[in-house]
Amino acid sequence: MKKTSFLFTLFLTIISLGWAQQKQKLDPSFEEVLSLRSASEPVISPDGRSIAFTVRSTDWKNNRYDEEIWLYNGTGTPFQLTNTQDESSTSPQWSHDSQWIAFLADRGNKNQVYMMRAYGGEAQQMTDEEEGISAFAWSPTDLRIAFVKEDVYKEEEEKRKEKYGEFAVEDKAYHLSHLWMVTVKPDMWPRPEEKPCYEEDSVAGNLKDCIQLPQPQRLTHGTFTVSNFSWSPDGSQIAFQKQATPEITAFMTADIAVITLKDNKIKPLVENPGFDGNPVWSPDGQWIAYGSNEGDTASNFYKNLKIFKIAADGKGAAMPLAKDVDENVSDLDWNPTGLYAVARERTRSYVYRIDPKSGKSEAILQNPENIFSLSFSQDGARLALLGRKPATLAEVYTTSTQAMKPVAVSNMTRQIEDWRLGSSEVIQWKSKDGLAIEGILHKPADYDPGKKYPLMVVIHGGPTGIDTPTPVLDYVYPVSQWLAKGALVLRPNYRGSAGYGEAFRSKNVRNLGIGDAWDVLSGVDYLAEKNMIDTTRMAAMGWSQGGYISAFLTTHTDRFKAISVGAGISNWVTYYVNTDIHPFTRQYLQADPWTDPEIYAQTSPMSNITHASTPTLIQHGENDKRVPIPNAYELYQGLKDMQVETKLIVYKGFGHGIDKPKERLAAVWHNWQWFARHIWDEDVEMPSLEVNLGK
Repeated sequence: MKKTSFLFTLFLTIISLGWAQQKQKLDPSFEEVLSLRSASEPVISPDGRSIAFTVRSTDWKNNRYDEEIWLYNGTGTPFQLTNTQDESSTSPQWSHDSQWIAFLADRGNKNQVYMMRAYGGEAQQMTDEEEGISAFAWSPTDLRIAFVKEDVYKEEEEKRKEKYGEFAVEDKAYHLSHLWMVTVKPDMWPRPEEKPCYEEDSVAGNLKDCIQLPQPQRLTHGTFTVSNFSWSPDGSQIAFQKQATPEITAFMTADIAVITLKDNKIKPLVENPGFDGNPVWSPDGQWIAYGSNEGDTASNFYKNLKIFKIAADGKGAAMPLAKDVDENVSDLDWNPTGLYAVARERTRSYVYRIDPKSGKSEAILQNPENIFSLSFSQDGARLALLGRKPATLAEVYTTSTQAMKPVAVSNMTRQIEDWRLGSSEVIQWKSKDGLAIEGILHKPADYDPGKKYPLMVVIHGGPTGIDTPTPVLDYVYPVSQWLAKGALVLRPNYRGSAGYGEAFRSKNVRNLGIGDAWDVLSGVDYLAEKNMIDTTRMAAMGWSQGGYISAFLTTHTDRFKAISVGAGISNWVTYYVNTDIHPFTRQYLQADPWTDPEIYAQTSPMSNITHASTPTLIQHGENDKRVPIPNAYELYQGLKDMQVETKLIVYKGFGHGIDKPKERLAAVWHNWQWFARHIWDEDVEMPSLEVNLGK
């Protein structure tokens, strides 16, 4: 076996280029890919002149990702507006008069609402809630803020702990969250000769001698939790989403109610079994649009979320909207120019305008090809959006809603302008049962159609995820480096993926793993028939549902030389009794393991462990609740018992995803080493931390 050092090889390559050739595009390092800044959360000001958005960057020193708010003021280039030391600034929102930007930040006392003038200056803290704030929204008419925070039972919990110690009742260890409101008073900081009012001042009646800071008012009470809300256009009411508990599967109990702020009276608006939520008001305040599972609690994990409108006073029946869109509809926004939403169409996502009267919809914006979020000015004349083209990173765009010709105001893509990157394209093939499957094929920059290449198959999670053309991928699989090394990368949108309609997403119900494997292997066959790949050097990998499919391939085929299973399911029974989303398994397998053990066995990788022969790397977070780590240990022990080469790497302190840069870098190296050995017959040494961080 050849023994090489990745960094040493890279160093020799760079030296050999010479001065003239150094100006050519270079292959990015792992750290460079993981350090890419990314834009998100664009919010346009009510007057349509400015856009606030967040930018995420990598803080290697403190091993964290930092988000801060940036501002585009209508001309020039965006600039950074906030800087929260050791934490992030998120969720930017504009005041009704476009003069203030409020945001969430933890500056030493949990997440609080801060606000600052749109043209800059010091941020002012607007809330001081011991338990922190999870969500907030400005009133559309004045300087009031509604927010959601957890109820606290600190005294009761401390008494219980003192007497009985630590314990938790399963499915009962949570705090409810409720809706509050505060009237914001900017520039209320006391001058040196003044002091803020304290509780003792209120008792003594000395409030005129101090500065009384705004006090929040509680709006909702009861044995439910508030998870989403929306102000009425006149600021007199709030529609909110209420559910039984804050647990992850409790969304299926969500209903919609409306509170009138002058008397805090709550009126139920939509009450059905299953999810009803995400309320959005019409600009005249007469209607509320919302998402609904329409009473479905048995298949809502893979069927479309439906859109309805209902009179805000609750009179009359709800009317369905956008029935002609066969996909989940998101980012609803109802303004004076219309009702808008985002929905996927295969590997693209478009902006749709929905006619609130007829319910019919039309795609009105298809460029950039993937649109992720929308924000409209108060009059609906201008739009900000986050979007990505096949050869760019996600950028913030703006356009008038009349012209619908977006112009990028950010330039995240400049980070990769000097990189040597391959291409990505959508390809299609037929699966074993004749189902049309699409995938994204990545080719090296110097692709030669006369050659056969090693193939790396990267499988997305979900299963209702989706892969689209993109120049760079930055999780734990070093795709850019594999392309530079001379490999093809295939990312299949197997049955169950989003973007292809409800029927397609239902195709792996009671067929998990089995149909998915058909789709992956038929994609491999398609490339082999075109003489594009070296079938003796193929690998497969994925995270979450992609990890499950990879585990299924490990125990059901010997066509791959190596496989990597990231946070994957190995046994559906083990998964079912440990996961935090039990309904997921019951819906996809349409049974629990006690009433239909056969379907659990048919779809579990462990059922076929005696046929496993492929060297398999297993990566898993220590505290994963979504796919608990017993799945990793079960697969690991089974492969060892079968004398199949395997390695289990546990990322300490992490849940379902690896969300810190250093451990993510380690995971990239672990995959690079594993596949270098098995696909390229190279023994790659993992560099020390000092070398890796440039010390």
